[in-house]
Amino acid sequence: MATTTRARRPAHLAGVTALAVLPIGFLAVFFAWPVVAILRLGFSDGGVGTALFEVQTWQLAAFTVGQAAASTVVALLAGMPVAFLLARARVRGVGVVRTFVLVPFVLPTVVVGLAFKALWPGGGVVTIVLANAFFNVAVVARTVGGLWAHLDRRGEDAARALGASPWRAFRSVTLPALAPALASAGAVVFLFCATSFGIVLLLGGSRYRTLETEIYLRTVNLLDLSGAAALSLVQLAAVLAALGLGGLARRRRETAARLRSRAETARRPERGEWWVVGAAFAVVAALLVPIAALLLRSLSTRDGWSLDGYRALAGRGEDATLGVTGWDAALNSLRTASDATLLAMIVGVLAAVALVALRRAPGRGARGAGEVLDAALMLPIGVSAVTVGFGYLVTLGDLPWDLRTSPLLVPLAQALVIIPLIVRMVLPVLRSVDERLRQAAATLGAGPVRVWREIDLPLAARSLAAAAAFGYVVALGEFGATSFLARPDAPTLPVAIGALVGRPGELNNQMAYAACALLMVVTALVAAVIDRLRAPQAQVGEF
Repeated sequence: MATTTRARRPAHLAGVTALAVLPIGFLAVFFAWPVVAILRLGFSDGGVGTALFEVQTWQLAAFTVGQAAASTVVALLAGMPVAFLLARARVRGVGVVRTFVLVPFVLPTVVVGLAFKALWPGGGVVTIVLANAFFNVAVVARTVGGLWAHLDRRGEDAARALGASPWRAFRSVTLPALAPALASAGAVVFLFCATSFGIVLLLGGSRYRTLETEIYLRTVNLLDLSGAAALSLVQLAAVLAALGLGGLARRRRETAARLRSRAETARRPERGEWWVVGAAFAVVAALLVPIAALLLRSLSTRDGWSLDGYRALAGRGEDATLGVTGWDAALNSLRTASDATLLAMIVGVLAAVALVALRRAPGRGARGAGEVLDAALMLPIGVSAVTVGFGYLVTLGDLPWDLRTSPLLVPLAQALVIIPLIVRMVLPVLRSVDERLRQAAATLGAGPVRVWREIDLPLAARSLAAAAAFGYVVALGEFGATSFLARPDAPTLPVAIGALVGRPGELNNQMAYAACALLMVVTALVAAVIDRLRAPQAQVGEF
């Protein structure tokens, strides 16, 4: 038996290596190479060291960290009551809340920015913080709620029976158990807020800039590669720290989820818990305000209510602001998002399967390699999209096929953004598959491919469909890299919105808000589909 096991190890490791080749190769060519190329350009100019010691650099870093930390605190405070509602309360409307809280997270950042601009035209720090928190409440609610639903209530009930108040029982029993999920959610939210681009660009103006928007300004407008490279290094250091914390917390959360009961824990709220339910519904109502403001703004003009903005989508805007019509931009978005999702699903699912195989492989080396690969797959969501986009223009012309003029350029950048999200959705479900089912199928003579087809695929089908839908809607609204790479004659809808907002004219403004409203409706419908498709097991490891 031991001999058979030893004989299988080389074959198992060869199979894992084959699975990991495509994800690793994709990351190497379309992420590591462009980013390293930009950093080398910056260092070759000799200005990186100077830029790192500039006062402005650290002022930007301080503002980036400060607004991200404030946004994270607001998102955590707003998301906790919603997490309780989703995990523990059996009341009417929970299903609607579960679907609705996902909508802000899948909205394009340019839509969120314009929604808050409709509420507070002046923008500012507070508006940026609220907009980032609005965008990330779902991360807290679904991540913390996923673990909270799996916690055994008997410890909390015992504390209550011994005379503890509901608040003390929560503070002494439940909160420590939720700490891994809170740390994981906080790290992810901080990462998203620190690298926020569209929201800060629209609401901060020229007065408030983060590292992300400053990298864009220095690269595109000033051609200051050394300064952009220095800022990228500072940003990358912060990203690595956040990813390390998030990865550690995520492993603790998965362990906690396996050790605790999966029994149904939702019940009617007790007397002291109704205020939490009320707070959760108040948060949901607050999330509705920017969405309603955006819809109303898309219908309002100086002369009253009108559909002029929607009608204008058939044209190019005032004074031909766009190179194509609004509807052509929408079709470009659909095409590029489809290509990006297909590519990301291939790479992301292979990566998830490889990570599961590495975790099952004997020896610490394989598990360590899996942790390194897992962290590497998360890096693209934390590195400046502008850095990656400019790196594409610098490097991809050296390939046998010049991709810089290819219609695949934008889908490649979008796929890089959504691959980490697809991995995070699919991986927990694949890890939850009972290993005995795979072993039984292998004992009966099924090869690895057939085991995947007959065992893993049916169990993960719903999660795979949800991941594809989620990836599609994120690609549909991607703005950072796309704004840098899309050609003027083939803009996506978010890029067209950015162009319309940046030009004067009421018709351009109305057209931009109408396009935002359409994107919002599409993403809301996809969010509902995602929630219908989402497998129950995925809730433990959401986001």
